[in-house]
Amino acid sequence: MPPTDLFSRTISYLRLSLTDRCNLRCMYCVTEEEATGCLSKLRHDELLTYEELLRVVRVAVAMGITKVRLTGGEPLVRRNVMQFIRALTGIEGLSDVRLTTNGILLERFGQELFDAGVTKVNISLDSLRPERVQSITGVDCFHQVWRGIERVLALGFAPVKLNMVVMRHINDDELLDFVRLSQHMPIQVRFIEFMPIGGSTRWNADTFIGTDEIMDRIHGAGDLIPLQKDQSDGPAQVFRLGEKAVGTLGFISPLSHHFCNRCNRLRLTSSGTLRSCLLHDAEVDLREVLRSNPDDAAVREVLLTAIRNKPQGHQLAERMRRSGSDCHGRMSRIGG
Repeated sequence: MPPTDLFSRTISYLRLSLTDRCNLRCMYCVTEEEATGCLSKLRHDELLTYEELLRVVRVAVAMGITKVRLTGGEPLVRRNVMQFIRALTGIEGLSDVRLTTNGILLERFGQELFDAGVTKVNISLDSLRPERVQSITGVDCFHQVWRGIERVLALGFAPVKLNMVVMRHINDDELLDFVRLSQHMPIQVRFIEFMPIGGSTRWNADTFIGTDEIMDRIHGAGDLIPLQKDQSDGPAQVFRLGEKAVGTLGFISPLSHHFCNRCNRLRLTSSGTLRSCLLHDAEVDLREVLRSNPDDAAVREVLLTAIRNKPQGHQLAERMRRSGSDCHGRMSRIGG
């Protein structure tokens, strides 16, 4: 049985940030100065090695963790990543390995990922307009990403989810364009509330749009038919727009309708710390234990400590009213 936290939530899901490096400089990850200048990165020795990551996963699986998601940064930019993924998917008892990616390298790695057993992918795409994608990410990459999407669909990946961070005056005029995409493609378009994470974010209250407003603006395109949640949907509320739609729509509301009461995850950051809540800074240092103690029982104890420390809720709204936010970690290190 998977472990449970102090609030009776079952913890069965571990997110691994493989690297803080990325081939994009998205506006919700970096400041304007960082987008055009030098972005600080972890040294190679500050990252967990693949052997250390595999050790953590083996211990976690023995405790009852069944699902792992690979994140970053951009996980596919890390050297020899496919060698690691093949070893990861070979761990007995690990039933579900998924990937979150910006999609740029999917055309290149799609077949290898599929052959390794990673067939569930989330792709970040905040606009369907090439020039706007470049404005948001700092890179002219839309066509590369789109070829990656077409590649994984052709290979038979499922589910394929497109993550759109909705930002007022930046891309919110494309909501219906994304909705139409779900009408004729076998994908789940997910509308995600913009989160104020880290000192590098360009979040502000004027940019934020809550899920209720997003849904109100979509309702004009047709009836949103609620669907029974699938295990793969995670925190998303899922709908189909009309009976004939091929794909679905997901709504993720970490600020306006937070889902803390059913959160089942831990995060291992690229710097080797365990974080039990995305929107809370409390972390436990696992890297030091991995490098100083050969006993897997010590790794297990750190995992259990992180689970015991998992807060009942992120309380971000209250903290923002008080101090502007105390979630200071860089998103590319925490794991998007």
